[in-house]
Amino acid sequence: MPHGAPPDDLAGYIACPNCDALYKAVLPEEGARAVCGRCHTVLISTRARAGARVLALSGAVLILVIAAVFFPFLEIHAAGLGNRVSLLDVATSFRSGTLVLVSVATVMVIVLVPLLRTALLIYVIAPIELNRPPLRHARGAFHLAQELKPWAMTEVFSIGCAVALVKVSDLARLDFGPAFWMFTALSVFVIINDRYLCTWSIWAAIEDTE
Repeated sequence: MPHGAPPDDLAGYIACPNCDALYKAVLPEEGARAVCGRCHTVLISTRARAGARVLALSGAVLILVIAAVFFPFLEIHAAGLGNRVSLLDVATSFRSGTLVLVSVATVMVIVLVPLLRTALLIYVIAPIELNRPPLRHARGAFHLAQELKPWAMTEVFSIGCAVALVKVSDLARLDFGPAFWMFTALSVFVIINDRYLCTWSIWAAIEDTE
C-alpha cells in the first residue's frame, strides 16, 4: 500500500515513476511482478536469467544498429529509374540551411541515442552478471541510460517508415534491402529488451555489489 508521508529513512522503499506513490520494496516471487496500486505501473519484475537476456539482446541491438546504418535500406524503381538509399543517406540528406537540424535530429534519435543507451546498459549490467564489482560511474551511466530511453525512437521511426512505404508503394516498386530487415529485428529486440529490464533490480544490484 502507498504511504501517505515519506519515512525518514528511504532505504528499502520504491517510488512509482509515474504517480510518485511510495511503497515498501518487497522482492516478489520469481516470475511475478510488483505493480503500483494507483496507476498499475510495473515497479519490480523478476525473471530468471533476465540479466543475461538483457546483455544478449543489447549486444544484438548494438550490432544491428551499426550494420543497419551502412547496408542498403530501400531501393525504389519508377519510370525506368532506380535509386538505392541507406539510413545514413536518409539522415544526411539535408546538408545546408535550417534543415540540417533535421538531419542531426534524425541521426541522433534513430542511431546515436539507441547506440549510446545500449552501450551504457552493457557497461552497467555486464559486471553485475559476471558477479564482479560495478565499473566506475555505473550509477551515473545507468541514470543516463534511463534518461535517454524516451529519446531512443526506434519504434517511432519504424512506424513512420511503415506508413510512408504504404503510400509510396502505389507510385513505385519497392525492394527492401538488408538494413530494412535489420531495423525490423532491431525494433523488436528493443521492445523485448525493455520488457526484461527491471530498473529497481539493477539499482539494487549496484548497491549490493558496492
